[in-house]
Amino acid sequence: MSNRLNLLAPEVRANPYPYYAELRRSAPVCQVDPGGMWAVSRYDDVALVLKNAELFSSNTGRVTLLPPWIDRNPMVDSILLMDPPEHTKARAIVSRAFSTRVIPRVEPLLRATATAFVERLTPGREIDFCAELAVPIPATAIADLLGLDPALRAHFKRWTADFVAIAAATPEMREGIRATIADLERYLLEVIAARRAAPRDDLVSELLAARIDGVALTEPEIVSFLFLLLAAGFETTTHLLNTTMKILTEHPEVYARVRADPALIPALVEETLRFDPPAQIGMRQAKADVEIRGVKVPEGAFVAALISSANRDEQVFPDADRFDLDRERQVGLSFGYGPHFCLGAALARAEAKIGLEVLMSLPGRFEWAGREPEWNLGLLLRGPKECWVRYVV
Repeated sequence: MSNRLNLLAPEVRANPYPYYAELRRSAPVCQVDPGGMWAVSRYDDVALVLKNAELFSSNTGRVTLLPPWIDRNPMVDSILLMDPPEHTKARAIVSRAFSTRVIPRVEPLLRATATAFVERLTPGREIDFCAELAVPIPATAIADLLGLDPALRAHFKRWTADFVAIAAATPEMREGIRATIADLERYLLEVIAARRAAPRDDLVSELLAARIDGVALTEPEIVSFLFLLLAAGFETTTHLLNTTMKILTEHPEVYARVRADPALIPALVEETLRFDPPAQIGMRQAKADVEIRGVKVPEGAFVAALISSANRDEQVFPDADRFDLDRERQVGLSFGYGPHFCLGAALARAEAKIGLEVLMSLPGRFEWAGREPEWNLGLLLRGPKECWVRYVV
């Protein structure tokens, strides 16, 4: 039996940070489970792996997204798993979706979504903040961005949860995940066909009109883009909002400061991203033998860049395990680093900021309802599946 740290063990999922701290101290480059991948846990090493496309390939999807029990997964062909120069060309097209006009366009919709949540609040009643607001906020943004029906937001939650769980799926989950992939692909093909017939002001229509070196994107290429945007744009923001709420209820002094001074909301979001980020790991594959801190990582090995460990590296962030609104900002790695820095970072920050602005205008506050959170199944992303709180005045 292996004595290696298992990143998917329940106790690690519940609180990975003591385990990451031990890795940084005693084995900053080592093999971990599942699968004997190589983990790097210190800030400088994580940044090196994420930014150096010459040494570390992003094309890891066959392992993380297409295990033997899945016949097809369009996300394997997405830009998330591309290396330059193909990645550079494809990213230039998708980046149009996140131009400066996007946030002003979705802000009224997001504010209305948060306001509707506030208007439904009943003091003293326990609610699942995840279902009530952390899911609707990104669902509203993505539905508008892609021109999808916002009434499908319950499906967005199920679809993206299944994508994230692929690497950790139990045999009992596999049939449902295969059905999710087939259902979503069928739905997106219907959306693409509708936009071909009647273009609209949305990303799907833009992708249909786009050209790379004068050549239009194929239908499978567009589907892979949309799969990625749904998964990356939805699950991450949901976890960010849930985690921020959890932190606020655990740190009433922070909650009181931000309520008294809403100008601190951006600092709250940034410190949450550092302290407990949705994206825990960036996965890469070594293109050749490479030595990191005197340890040889062999060619072909899969490398887990532990982003959430890097964000707690004591050599970069003093008193790293303390949540500190006044912390001097460093270059965090929560949205990645290098060629694959998250295109939607500004939108995710805006979604969290707008939702929190509405919440901080309330006369009361939220308390944790006492239920131990159940953590999502997934290797790369981590967050509570539910977030039970109580509003008190």
